[in-house]
Amino acid sequence: MITTAPEPKTEQQYPIGEQRVVLHGLSWDAYLQILNALPQSRGARLTYDDGVLEITMPLEDHEFSGRLIECFVRTLVEAMGLRMKTMGSTTMNYPHLKKGTEPDNAYYIQNQPLVKGRNVDFAQDPPPDLVVEVDITQTDIEKNKFYAAIGVNEFWRFNGSLWRIYQLQEGGYQEVECSPTFPQVPKERLYVFLAEAKDDEIGAMRSLRTWFTQLS
Repeated sequence: MITTAPEPKTEQQYPIGEQRVVLHGLSWDAYLQILNALPQSRGARLTYDDGVLEITMPLEDHEFSGRLIECFVRTLVEAMGLRMKTMGSTTMNYPHLKKGTEPDNAYYIQNQPLVKGRNVDFAQDPPPDLVVEVDITQTDIEKNKFYAAIGVNEFWRFNGSLWRIYQLQEGGYQEVECSPTFPQVPKERLYVFLAEAKDDEIGAMRSLRTWFTQLS
């Protein structure tokens, strides 16, 4: 009797959004030495949290999501008639907290008048009002505690499929369903925007702008 071997089971494939290197036991000065030795034009981003340095190399899925979320934010800011200072992945160092970060996106919106027209001094100026991080793969940094300690009022996390919004309340983050910055915008609109943008990014921005105009 001839029998056929069972087909091998295929493991579910998950997107790889980032490659990461994690170093433990690094002092603040060692972190600064590594930071200053790297070229400013590098693609890798650094996050330092009290002895732990995570170096992230974004891949296509990560960059695609981050850039689309940037378009989403920018379109809403324009539609609402707000002002904004975009910080992108600017290095944000807080020596007294032993924390340094280069987030995917960061924005001054409510506090834009305080920092407009000049470089931000993180030793004196408030942190950005909104920070966005895309983490499709596992990160060793507890980013909710990290950005809460810095004092970022609103923190968005996106893992490639799920968008979480956090608001700073009494020193810690509480997950909320609507953005404090864009309270008129239901959470589902980002998912609609991302789906549309996969086919046509400019069309998705037009669609979002039209939707908001009709809303108001």
